[in-house]
Amino acid sequence: MHDTTALLVELGSVILGLGIIGRFAGRIGLSPIPLYLLAGLAFGEGGLLPLGASEEFTAVGAEIGVILLLLLLGLEYSASELVTSLKTQYPSGAVDFVLNATPGAVAALLLGWGPVGAVALAGVTWISSSGVIAKVLTDLGRLGNRETPVILGVLVIEDLSMAVYLPLLTAMLAGVGLAGGSIALLIALGTVGFVLYLALRHGRLISRAVSSDNPEMLLLVVLGLTVLVAGVAQQLQVSAAVGAFLVGIALSGEVAEGARKLLTPLRDLFAAVFFVFFGLSTNPAEIPPVLLPAALLAIVTVLTKIATGWYAARRAGIGSRGRWRAGGTLVARGEFSIVIAGLAVATEPRIGPIATAYVLILVIVGPLTARWTQPVVAKIQAWRGRDGSGGKGSGEVPAARTASAEAATPAEPAVPAVQEEFASSAD
Repeated sequence: MHDTTALLVELGSVILGLGIIGRFAGRIGLSPIPLYLLAGLAFGEGGLLPLGASEEFTAVGAEIGVILLLLLLGLEYSASELVTSLKTQYPSGAVDFVLNATPGAVAALLLGWGPVGAVALAGVTWISSSGVIAKVLTDLGRLGNRETPVILGVLVIEDLSMAVYLPLLTAMLAGVGLAGGSIALLIALGTVGFVLYLALRHGRLISRAVSSDNPEMLLLVVLGLTVLVAGVAQQLQVSAAVGAFLVGIALSGEVAEGARKLLTPLRDLFAAVFFVFFGLSTNPAEIPPVLLPAALLAIVTVLTKIATGWYAARRAGIGSRGRWRAGGTLVARGEFSIVIAGLAVATEPRIGPIATAYVLILVIVGPLTARWTQPVVAKIQAWRGRDGSGGKGSGEVPAARTASAEAATPAEPAVPAVQEEFASSAD
């Protein structure tokens, strides 16, 4: 009974604290994610007041938070829109991989970690946090922005790439031969392909089977199905987050809309728990020794992610302001990076502290770059315009010419139907 009492007290205090932090963040116009993380650091191992009784519950809640974040993200797409996104965004996905995986691989080799460490740290620096970015887009009210489908398209490619990357990394860490690694990869690809096939060919039947006029029944069925599929996906080394995302894709129409309304409050609660748990699982004493290399790696990959978003938005015919917003939004790393580091730490223990410090930096910096990249660039451009300005030889392109050039850029709209839905919801 004493343990139960301690659990309730700690859990109630954590949730109440999250509510106060969220309100404070809203007052100052900041995403609450960095504050959730700092709160977790303060009350985790080595912090001011470690929590013990609620640790196991918080870990499970964090897993549910990631699953719900990816489910809600998947509900924004239909399977056909996903295919359209993959067709139009695959060059951006390739650029994303080259620009952002390379710094991690090079850093690991310079630190003497070997090929396995290089592959692991490349994944840590490559994959943006779909969960953090989805929350940031909601917090900043940008779901209706024209660049948002481009951002989601890049995230979709990254998330689906994990179905290939994670089995390969697991096989390398286990020292499995080519045959064993190939079997793991085929299982993962087969699972993803099977779910996508069902969504494309039988999505309406799935939605009809799940549909219910009773909100309680709809909530239970969708949530239960998502957690079940996430668990099976995790068992097959596909990743629970990818499984939840695929469930969201399989649902469409009124079912998807009803599920979004019912699950959004749950997502917000458990997503906050996820970010707090990430802070709780980090020992603050391990961060200072690796802070410098982690900060250098973070600076490099902030620039490469901004370049990725700028390139992807340019390919879609988005204007200059939207390109910078897209780049700044993609900066955050989070759940997948932690999963990758957790897998690799048994083989290469040194990856744990640096990956933790790196993700902590970028999960705090990410919401800030999402908000401020475009305004800062605009101020710099305005300052340069006043300083040199507009005179001959200044190198500035007149606004009219810039607008016409942007209009002439071949537009490859990423997921038109989703874009229209976001635009209508914004209105």
